[in-house]
Amino acid sequence: MEQRVIAFDVETPNYQNDRISAIGLCEIQDGEITRKFYTLVNPETHFDAFNVALTGITPEMVQNQPTFDRLWLLLEPLLEGSVLVAHNATFDLAVLAKCLRGYGIVWHRYVDYACTVQMSRRCMPGLPNHKLNTVCDHLRLGLDHHHAGSDALACGEIFLRCLEQGASLAACRRTYDLEQCRTARRW
Repeated sequence: MEQRVIAFDVETPNYQNDRISAIGLCEIQDGEITRKFYTLVNPETHFDAFNVALTGITPEMVQNQPTFDRLWLLLEPLLEGSVLVAHNATFDLAVLAKCLRGYGIVWHRYVDYACTVQMSRRCMPGLPNHKLNTVCDHLRLGLDHHHAGSDALACGEIFLRCLEQGASLAACRRTYDLEQCRTARRW
């Protein structure tokens, strides 16, 4: 696998899913995990009790953390030229797209991605479901669920395991329209 891949995961502060309270990245090059990154993010918006209970991230925890627009200066070079991989990728990509739009950041209209939910369905059809924790349990991968750094690393490891089981990035690769917040049509 020559293409650089970034497995990523985001956590959100509320039901609107248009801001990020944490992000995790896992860089994969030449079939190996080469870098991990995690940070809390100040979403500059309210937190819903549900999201706090789910992620453990509180407004107090993020008050001195970078805002997305400041963090983007670090994230953009990491994401540039990569295939983005996420577990339930359309959710994470939609949050990223809405966050970019909310901060007036123009990046690319289209990004290539792969979804490890879809990959695991093909490679592990016998599982009762393909939630991140279920797939991690099946593969005996460690997981601190709803911690963006742990989820991104787990996603990267699932991606590599699927490749080992015969999946190909070329067959799983899709294009996401960041402007329309949806998978782009294939012609």
